[in-house]
Amino acid sequence: MTDPMLALVDIRWPHWVGFIIGILFCLALDLGVFHRHARVVKVKEALAWTTLWVSLSLLFAVAVWHWRGAEEGKEFLTGYIVELSLSMDNVFVIALIFSYFRIPRKYQHEVLFWGILGALVMRGVMIYAGASLVERFDWVLMIFGAFLLYSGAKIAFTKEDSQMDPEKNPVLRLVRKFYPVTSELHGEKFIVRTAAGVALTPLALVLIVVETTDLIFALDSIPAIFGITQKKFIIFTSNVFAILGLRSMYFLLAGAVEYFRYLKAGLSFVLVFIGVKMLIAKWYHIETDISLTVVLGILGISMAASWWSRRAEMRRS
Repeated sequence: MTDPMLALVDIRWPHWVGFIIGILFCLALDLGVFHRHARVVKVKEALAWTTLWVSLSLLFAVAVWHWRGAEEGKEFLTGYIVELSLSMDNVFVIALIFSYFRIPRKYQHEVLFWGILGALVMRGVMIYAGASLVERFDWVLMIFGAFLLYSGAKIAFTKEDSQMDPEKNPVLRLVRKFYPVTSELHGEKFIVRTAAGVALTPLALVLIVVETTDLIFALDSIPAIFGITQKKFIIFTSNVFAILGLRSMYFLLAGAVEYFRYLKAGLSFVLVFIGVKMLIAKWYHIETDISLTVVLGILGISMAASWWSRRAEMRRS
């Protein structure tokens, strides 16, 4: 039985403001102190940042567990793991975008910083809209569940060799139609003034593609977390920590796609499981403990299978 003293802290607006200010302070410290000048983020540094963000996420989970009870602590942890695992797929897509536009590694951190800042704003709006819909119309969860089943099946049956073509991005086409774009980079600048007037740089185009790509990925991840909890603060904070960890994870994982070959299969099963959970919630409630165990089990099996497959392949060669 939960000690009533541990679950009496109501989430009010000062908690939201304090959390957002804390995150903005960390981001300002990152860009203004640690990455003031363009440089290549090395693996050792990326590992340190990834460890820091994961550690902060786990500490926050402990805080939620202590002040809001074990159930919400487990909801945060499950939501964080689901969002983080779905973000890993986003890492490889971002790597393709950088490669396509030939963006030097020393400028990639700048794009990811502003891209993630934009992603936080978009996720906040989507979470608020989704939560408002669920509060008014409980049948929206059924739609979310059906969409996750579709997304899971789509991921499972999409060929691995199907490549994303950034040039087909409709937002990118629209931007190029109305704004001139320079043919070369201008350092870390997104906008420059030329003889013909104000123009966007290729770095700005990459930022636009990264933002729109994240929006597409959010269409899967946001409904997925509503299958775990409908508490706005838990949904938002778990999303924020997962997204912040994504940037440092990129510099760790971007060149290791072959070590995660079965991750897509694992993610498809996770989405299908959460979709089914949402569809049957009216008649049968799956406990958070079970959800957390299933998600960790699926991801663990897919990662182990990827490692084993890669190891066997290396032995044959």
